[in-house]
Amino acid sequence: MTRTPLADVACSIARATDLFGDAWTALIMRDVLTGVTRFDDLAHDLGISRKVLAARLARLVEEGVLIRERYQERPPREHYRATPKGEELYPVLLALMAWGDRWYAGPAGPPARIRHLDCGRDTTPVTACAHCGEPLTVGNTTQLPGPGGRTGPGTRVLGPLLTARENRREDRREDRLENRLENRRADTPEAGRPATV
Repeated sequence: MTRTPLADVACSIARATDLFGDAWTALIMRDVLTGVTRFDDLAHDLGISRKVLAARLARLVEEGVLIRERYQERPPREHYRATPKGEELYPVLLALMAWGDRWYAGPAGPPARIRHLDCGRDTTPVTACAHCGEPLTVGNTTQLPGPGGRTGPGTRVLGPLLTARENRREDRREDRLENRLENRRADTPEAGRPATV
């Protein structure tokens, strides 16, 4: 079965899952970011075939998510290290981990904990607004079209939906501005008087 490529879909989630959408890639990144960086260690830890592991690692290197570094000359040995692009996947993994801990941990509890080194406490990730710091939820956010948005494969329904939301938002903004102007005019003492020259 051939997988449909998502790199051309006008959606950042689709584009990211085009690279990151299979379980092996997520688990490879989990291991590398946790310190398991050698090919043999990754193959042993994950129980993945060497062929599949080599293909996933090659793609992650090609995409600039990982780099291969030589750590030993004789015999030649290399390990994998996350680039800044790869390190930025860590919050994504933490979010997946928190969701898995909540819904699939089982009676024994979560299989791992996250310790925040700066404060020394165990923690869970929280996605928060960059402006006010409040947690972001489905109920208190909405998606609007971005500058790279377009309607096409993968966004044939979503694209027009986001555009309609933006249009309704603009209409409400214009209505509010119009109401403010009318209120200011009504509060002005000269309202209704003809202008004098």
